[in-house]
Amino acid sequence: MPVRKAPLRPLIKALSLSSASPTLLTSAPTTSYAFRRLFSNTARRNADFTHAVIGGGVVGLAIAQSLARNHPSSSTLLLERHNAIGTETSSRNSEVIHAGIYYGADSLKTSLCLRGKELLYSLCAKHDIPHRRTGKWIVAQNDLQLAALEQIHNFCKNELHVPIEWVSLETAKEREPAVRAEKAILESPTTGIIDSHALMLTLLGLFEEAGGTLALSSDVKGITPLGNKGSSGWELVVSDPSGETSAITTETLINAAGLGAVEINNLIVPEDQHKKLYYAKGNYFSYPAPQPKVNTLIYPAPEPGHGGLGTHLTMDLAGRIKFGPDVEWVDGPGDLEVNQARLGETIREVKRYLPGLDEGQLVPDYAGIRPKLGRASAVAHGKGFVDFYIEREKGWEGWVNLLGIESPGLTSCLAIGERVEKLLYGR
Repeated sequence: MPVRKAPLRPLIKALSLSSASPTLLTSAPTTSYAFRRLFSNTARRNADFTHAVIGGGVVGLAIAQSLARNHPSSSTLLLERHNAIGTETSSRNSEVIHAGIYYGADSLKTSLCLRGKELLYSLCAKHDIPHRRTGKWIVAQNDLQLAALEQIHNFCKNELHVPIEWVSLETAKEREPAVRAEKAILESPTTGIIDSHALMLTLLGLFEEAGGTLALSSDVKGITPLGNKGSSGWELVVSDPSGETSAITTETLINAAGLGAVEINNLIVPEDQHKKLYYAKGNYFSYPAPQPKVNTLIYPAPEPGHGGLGTHLTMDLAGRIKFGPDVEWVDGPGDLEVNQARLGETIREVKRYLPGLDEGQLVPDYAGIRPKLGRASAVAHGKGFVDFYIEREKGWEGWVNLLGIESPGLTSCLAIGERVEKLLYGR
């Protein structure tokens, strides 16, 4: 179907704005910045928007509200392909506020998780977002796991300076008698849980209060750099559910599309520079009443060859116990049915640290997909560390690209918003 060029008002209507959105549709204001513009010296001054953020998950929301609030004279459009925000990875995870203790000291995952945790707890307190500092135990059952705990302890104490403490096995029996640890327990007191849906609604509210525009059911089908690799801005072709397409222009482009981020990347770069995502499905099983009497998050110590942090015990703010995620490599991001064949493996993993588990009570709950970025097949089998990719792409004007944003993306979201703004504006 041919692209329909449209003025701003009909265009945004075509982009299916949320009916709950209070945003008033007005022409984009003249752009003015308080900070030095790094993204372009010649960007179109008559573009429909200053910023276009692709992806309405928690990371996209965090970026969009940061840009809209800190640059009130600009205009920011948030494009989401589904009919609601946060329907993919953002709402299908453990809802844990991570402490930032698992990754290399110089990695983005560590720095953004540490900063993001601080910002997230502050935002929760300011806006009454439901959350709780539950703390987390990492438990070791053998010498290999004990060595992993010792490495984490030394890393936290000597390099990160993040709170971490040993819990004696005697104390552990008093505090969490249902939990078994044969060798040792490390406690992370700054780990917590959060209502991710309430967080996303808060970020959306902040974005709209700052004048941002949300476009739901808006799937980006084409991206064209205007001028020399975006030097005059970008044109986006966007499709609505009926298949009708519209074109918009933007001075800057932020790819925060999560599971669809590589598709967006590949719309821009030449074919020989295309990237590939691997998809790690995580199955969750829940434990209906009566619940096991556990008040702390329980994680197994990391083991080589695992694609995640192990099948752990977490809980929601109502106290409902959940176990997961496991790691099941799948071909695409659409497989969201819990694989009940994984129940036996989940039971075996959980009973290592919760021996009294009534396995007959476990029921399938939900599944999520983690986007794993990498070029080697080893990455697809959970081997090796791959950091977040968050960069202002060299050779392109005004394009910030986010790829492989998995855990701890939820915890890091506000810090990621800060980083994107810094990449664009240099503050």
